Amino acid sequence: MALTTLIDQSIYIVPSFTLECGTTLKGVSVAYKTWGTLNETGDNVMIICHAFTGSADVEDWWGPLMGHGKAFDPNRFFIFCANVLGSPYGSASPITLDPETGRPYGPEFPPTTVRDDVRIHKHVLDHLGVKSVAVAIGGSMGGMAVLEWPLCSPPGYIQHVIPLATSARHSAWCISWGEAQRQSIYSDPIYQDGFYTAQPASGLAAARMSALLTYRSRDSFESRFGRKPQLNSRERNSPEPHQALGGEALALHNDGHRNAQPRTTGSSSHPTTPNGELPPKPQIFSAQSYLRYQGDKFTARFDANCYIHITRKMDTHDVARGRASAGGEESLALAKVLATLPPRALVISIETDGLFTTTEQRELAAHIPDAELVIIPSPDGHDGFLLEFEAINTHISRFLKKELPGLYEKEVEEPTEGDFQVKKASVFGEAEVDITTLCNHLPKQCDFVTYSDGSAGLWCAGAGSAVGIAVLTAIFCEYSAISESVEGLVSAIIVYRGTRRLGGLSVNVAEYNSKPEFIEQKA
Repeated sequence: MALTTLIDQSIYIVPSFTLECGTTLKGVSVAYKTWGTLNETGDNVMIICHAFTGSADVEDWWGPLMGHGKAFDPNRFFIFCANVLGSPYGSASPITLDPETGRPYGPEFPPTTVRDDVRIHKHVLDHLGVKSVAVAIGGSMGGMAVLEWPLCSPPGYIQHVIPLATSARHSAWCISWGEAQRQSIYSDPIYQDGFYTAQPASGLAAARMSALLTYRSRDSFESRFGRKPQLNSRERNSPEPHQALGGEALALHNDGHRNAQPRTTGSSSHPTTPNGELPPKPQIFSAQSYLRYQGDKFTARFDANCYIHITRKMDTHDVARGRASAGGEESLALAKVLATLPPRALVISIETDGLFTTTEQRELAAHIPDAELVIIPSPDGHDGFLLEFEAINTHISRFLKKELPGLYEKEVEEPTEGDFQVKKASVFGEAEVDITTLCNHLPKQCDFVTYSDGSAGLWCAGAGSAVGIAVLTAIFCEYSAISESVEGLVSAIIVYRGTRRLGGLSVNVAEYNSKPEFIEQKA
């Protein structure tokens, strides 16, 4: 699975590294990316720690925070992000080769912890000449690493920490969700105890679907999907039921089942209503289709053994583990450890987060000396830390300017327009950026359209009877966007900031004579 080819990154090889579990790995690869320039004193460093299914490519999942004048400004900071152990995106993991056997580690890759990640990433920073770190920033699992950085490095090495949507220790709630997701993978017959040759896609997709429900909120699903039907799903995605499974009822019963087998039912009769008409077919909802699409999409970019490995890594997270004892009082032990973290941290919480609740961020802020707590309103649940770009950018920028004034004394010229490039759709982001947010900036003649195969588009009326459908995936909602018509067809989405044109995003264009069915329409 050549997932690393999707990322332009560097690889550092650590000759030998002993994990917390006691196993020593040889020739350990660590994938990383950097932005900006390390200053002469080696201390203008910003560490960014990625979440569960993220990669070292911060631009892919936090891109709107990166750039001139933004929170992650490479003109002021030397920005560093490294891929965690166990991830399929470049660092040593179940899909990398065991140098002793020449075969992938698979399920025999030894267990790792968040502390292991921090310690091995410190080797890379040493290699790069880093002397100290101005700030460490990360959300969710990345926030766990942020808390561990000052605890796993020499005193004073980390000046400031900004943990987002995370906790001091992995809760029973999170552990339970991780277990349910692992069981989904184990239940796939293709899994074969981890010694599979083909991806156990059904199990991994099911795990991802359940995870997505924890990343969002009930209200976000209600507002986005409600009870909207997924139109034409059977016609677009599967053969006719009587052809595929031998019966309408059987087909409907197994709708969404990846591995359903063709079979002939014992009866060829069809139920009817008292007036002799066929009864209405059970509805397939857009919420179901969304989950199925995201599950399928995820199996193409992740690995099942890696998924299991990282969920177990997060289960070990507890900053007080082995560090403090308070006569069995876990809360007192935790408070003692948090009190040793660098003072004046910025703790960011998402108001509707049901996975890492605001109670857990309040606990961090209560025990880290002089910490500031910011609770961001968001309808999107846990994923708000990846979606509320404007609020997060504002709070982090304010904090950095206050705590690190020396790095903001020098005026930095804004890059020229030619330096701007519209970012591709997110490949590795834990949050799936909603194209629906783009519609807030579109001309009123444009409608948002989604299809059962997971694609999305913009319906824009053109000249005469011709209409253009611009097929998109995701676009950063920070930028205002309008459609530009050429002879009645949408040819591109042109991206603006204010009134200044920054660039264009090429899109596929098709011509239709009548409006296709749609699920969501811009008001």
